Amino acid sequence: MYNQKESAEKKHLEEVQAKLKTALEQIIKKVDNYFKEILEAKRYINENLAQLDSAEKAANRMIVSDSVTFGENAVKERERLQKLLQSPYFGRIDFDSAKGEKAEVFYIGIHGFAEPLTSHHIIFDWRAPVSSMFYDFEVGPAFYIAPMGKIDGVLTLKRQYRIRQGQMEYMLENSLNIGDEILQKELSRNSGDKMKNIVATIQREQNAVIRNEEAKVLIIQGAAGSGKTSIALHRVAFLLYRYKDTLTSKNILIFSPNKVFGNYIANVLPELGEEHIEEIGVDDIAAAMLGKKYRYQTFFEQVENLLDGGNAEAIARIQFKATNHFVEMLHGYLEYIDENGFTPADFRLGNFYVSKEKLFSAYRSLKKLPIKKRLRKIAEDLIEKHQSAINKKIAAVFCREIRDAIQNMFQFADSFTVYQNFYRSIGQDRIFQLIRKNTLEFCDVYPFIYVKIYVEGTEQDFKNIRHLLVDEMQDYTPIQYAVLSKLFSCKMTILGDSYQSVNPYSSSSVEKIRPYFGGCHCMELSRSYRSTLEIVEFTQRILKNEKLLPMERHGDTPTITTCQTSKEQMDKIKELIEQFHQSQYVSLGIICKSQNQAKLLFEELRTWDNIFLLSSAGSEFRNGIIITSVHMSKGLEFDQVIIPDASDQLYQTSLDRSLLYIACTRAMHKLDLTCLGRQTSFIDSANQAIICQ
Repeated sequence: MYNQKESAEKKHLEEVQAKLKTALEQIIKKVDNYFKEILEAKRYINENLAQLDSAEKAANRMIVSDSVTFGENAVKERERLQKLLQSPYFGRIDFDSAKGEKAEVFYIGIHGFAEPLTSHHIIFDWRAPVSSMFYDFEVGPAFYIAPMGKIDGVLTLKRQYRIRQGQMEYMLENSLNIGDEILQKELSRNSGDKMKNIVATIQREQNAVIRNEEAKVLIIQGAAGSGKTSIALHRVAFLLYRYKDTLTSKNILIFSPNKVFGNYIANVLPELGEEHIEEIGVDDIAAAMLGKKYRYQTFFEQVENLLDGGNAEAIARIQFKATNHFVEMLHGYLEYIDENGFTPADFRLGNFYVSKEKLFSAYRSLKKLPIKKRLRKIAEDLIEKHQSAINKKIAAVFCREIRDAIQNMFQFADSFTVYQNFYRSIGQDRIFQLIRKNTLEFCDVYPFIYVKIYVEGTEQDFKNIRHLLVDEMQDYTPIQYAVLSKLFSCKMTILGDSYQSVNPYSSSSVEKIRPYFGGCHCMELSRSYRSTLEIVEFTQRILKNEKLLPMERHGDTPTITTCQTSKEQMDKIKELIEQFHQSQYVSLGIICKSQNQAKLLFEELRTWDNIFLLSSAGSEFRNGIIITSVHMSKGLEFDQVIIPDASDQLYQTSLDRSLLYIACTRAMHKLDLTCLGRQTSFIDSANQAIICQ
């Protein structure tokens, strides 16, 4: 790198910051003026309320409303400019288009900025069409897709910067083939209590996912640490930018695994200049669809029960209801009762008569409606027809008689009876078991919801949702996807990793998901950015993912300490915590197999400073020392991870192997395991030879 280049770049940075400061001063004045206008308009209305007619009142209210809207937009612009002053841009490309004109210079930042008077672009938003070349090409032939079509040319220069607090920390020439160096610098940094935006280090394969506009349903299979959730959120930000005239944050919904994870990712979109997006979870949909009439086991409770040694019959029930064949059987049964469950009879009320043939014809003509709504519609049509015939309103008691008569022509009283009968019809009565009165097993919750939608319909209206983001796709069963396809007709981004299921008895893959959505595109993210090479090699011996490609970033070798007593193991955990306090790391995850184990360990350690228990009841992720279960740690990452008691007593089954893999892959820089007695066989002999203490 030449000093002359660096000097020129620093001068350019000063010039850009001067323009940003000027723009910021102007927007601050605007915010103040809007505030004054609002106060003045409100004062005028209050002082002259008695003299104003309705038209004048409406006009003044409109003035206040407009001022509030303009003021809110000005405040957002002020926040963007303040962020840009701290770090105006992170990249530069010089592009010589095929037109033969002089190469244009494009500086790329987290937000765009144009000079207010001339509208000349000083900084281009990372989501702008031209900015895609920064992610997709090295120096040489390049192109981008503009609104008018494909623009071909040559990248003659590509630079990357790190600007913090308005100061340029470094700049690197891409022609020196150090694209990975920037990434390495970012990956070696410590984690935080919130997921960060990654606009400066988006890789080519990630950019392809972010900017995919063709797929109605985009399914992303991403290896542990591949950044799939972050990429999905950046994809949402891109779509909001690309379709800013027709798509807002209110039209997007995130289907997330738990409230803690939602809190952890909450910063990403606001950092990218977009508003916070609402989230919904498995239990939220269940609560909305089932109401208070039916209680149910949560997914978290199901997993915890399995970890406590779930019995073979419970596992069999879960497995039976976690296949595509189960969905086909259930849907086929519903179609059968739809066709055969309605047995009309001739209906007579006084002189009013309707034949069973006409009733059946009416039933068939309303096929698009759920069964119960169909029956209500037939009854209401009969009431209206009868009232028209006698030219007067009939008594409520007769209306009720008509409604009851039509409802009784259907074989089943309610959705629950329909659902129970399904198992009898396939000769599997024992596959349906209530935990206790009116309390469904989790594996029955979504099959029952599917039946309710078919039989009764739903009052839940998600028509305003135009894009659904589904995270941790592997933890949802085919029947859950079948329900989602009924509730949401919008575009979707579905992401996860089939290697990271917390319940392999009911895990899903791309192949299991495809049947429920048309227009599926599948993309894979194989490169892992989170963990050091040493940690990746360790986790690969627990559960091999042939497609995973690690970044070559080195760190400490993972350690396993075998202990003979509980006290010895606790002393080792405390020693590791003390080492964490002496290190530069900011986050330590102590990840237990179950929440019960996490609670017991927390009781032992709760007197220590800055130590927290993360449970399904919580909603906030924070720096410091977090004790939690594998289930709750999904999607999170820590500078250092301790896994207590990785023994053969605790980690034995295929579920346990998956849980151990997930726990280990949460570690960014350092991984330590303890075990009481013999270590689990999932840590193979090759690992033992390398890392055992």
